[in-house]
Amino acid sequence: MKIRTKLAGLAALVAALSASAQIKVNDNLSFTGWATGSYQYTKPSPGTSFDSFNVDAGLLQATVTPTKNVTGVMSVYYRPSGEGGVSPSGSEVTLLDAYVTYDTGTGLTATAGKFLSYLGYESFYQISDNMITLANQSFLAPIPGYHEGVKFDYTVDKTTVFGAALVDSDYPKPGYNATEGDGELKHNGGAEGYVQYTGIDNLTVWMGVGYDSKGNFEPHDVWVYDIWASYQIDKTSTVAAEEIYKDGGNVSLGTDLPKDKGSNWLVYYQYNFTDQFYSWFAVSGEDASSGASYVKYSISPTYNLTANLSARAQYSYTNYHKYVLNDANFIGGEILFKF
Repeated sequence: MKIRTKLAGLAALVAALSASAQIKVNDNLSFTGWATGSYQYTKPSPGTSFDSFNVDAGLLQATVTPTKNVTGVMSVYYRPSGEGGVSPSGSEVTLLDAYVTYDTGTGLTATAGKFLSYLGYESFYQISDNMITLANQSFLAPIPGYHEGVKFDYTVDKTTVFGAALVDSDYPKPGYNATEGDGELKHNGGAEGYVQYTGIDNLTVWMGVGYDSKGNFEPHDVWVYDIWASYQIDKTSTVAAEEIYKDGGNVSLGTDLPKDKGSNWLVYYQYNFTDQFYSWFAVSGEDASSGASYVKYSISPTYNLTANLSARAQYSYTNYHKYVLNDANFIGGEILFKF
């Protein structure tokens, strides 16, 4: 009965989004949105298997362009409480994006409000991920989420882009979800910067750094360094790799997990079997200063049923070292809808 109820909820959400799929209301206002739902089964060793069947997340976003130089973005985000709920109170709905961007027309844009971190090859948004689960983020959680502040992006030419941000915090307070910072600069603050280069055909190289002062993470501050690259080999295949190093901070997944510093890495390979069917293959891992580590092997095929609807599957095997688990098997299926 519980599974049927959740399935009905997913179907209702998709139907509601489809019915209101007005991409462009007028020249100044447009909407976009997406929703994902999945069945996920995990068998850890040692331990008891567990599963879930949920509407994983949904987003509705409005974009306002009152002039050609000014853009405002606001989005509402849904994620079930108890499944990575979006606030300390367990609320299932939160205001995610809330920012205004001014384009100077010289290659420089200025943004103020609540926006997503620059860092990370893998997407914060489930609709844009390569797999049902992320390849990384398990121990160290090195990729920040949302925060409030100001940022500046400068496009030097068609191949090089720089960006820098001053924010309320790069990482949320312990116990807070990644959809929000701490809303203050009095006790701590954060900063990010990056450079992206696309001057070589089919190659993108991205390097960034993030910093959070020690207010949220006594007794020391937090640094994170991130580099990733993506290369399109040909029309059918793409390869990507990332290395992240994080020094400082706490983890939000439990006191038994390793803390403070270490590295994450991943290698992705995508192969397009047809125009509608493709698969990602991934090897990823983490190494923490406590000595705990893992290596994760994943395959995640996706079939695009229509331009708006896709079906995805995933199998992953994770081998742990110096951790409470020896290994774990994961299998899942997911429906993704967007407009």
